Amino acid sequence: MSKTGRGVPAQSATADREIVISRVIDAPRDLVFEAFTGVRHLSRWWGPEGFTTTTHSFEFRVGGEWDFVMHGPDGTDYTEWITWTEIAPPERIAMLHGEFRGDPNAFGSVLTFEPDGAATRIEMRTVFPTKELRDEAAEKHHAIEGGQQTLSKLAAYVTEIVRKGAEG
Repeated sequence: MSKTGRGVPAQSATADREIVISRVIDAPRDLVFEAFTGVRHLSRWWGPEGFTTTTHSFEFRVGGEWDFVMHGPDGTDYTEWITWTEIAPPERIAMLHGEFRGDPNAFGSVLTFEPDGAATRIEMRTVFPTKELRDEAAEKHHAIEGGQQTLSKLAAYVTEIVRKGAEG
């Protein structure tokens, strides 16, 4: 990170277009990473509280795509599309996320998975094409709360796997 003359971190050039969400999950990094790589896992936890996911196609590789529909608690369906732009197991995943392939308003996200003792710190850094799109995502679509809820669902999912494995 670059520093200003006073030893204060300089603001990122994309800070006004970013949403950054992180969480410590009480599960090993390999398992938390795996929960992002398999459609059988993603369909169990992806999305904010009350949402479910139906996958139409899924290929986890750089250039691969995930076409899916998120079903809101009010019955609204949201068509979604993700392409993976970087995969570095078990440390990092980068993706482009929009409503459809070629969506001009698609946004990029980088997920990092860092060991934190026996737990894992996951950070989701999303950069939108414009500040206005970021503000709309945060205000109209509640992207910050939704992202926090999504990571909470991930945490509950993987800690349950760990708990069942310990009982096993």
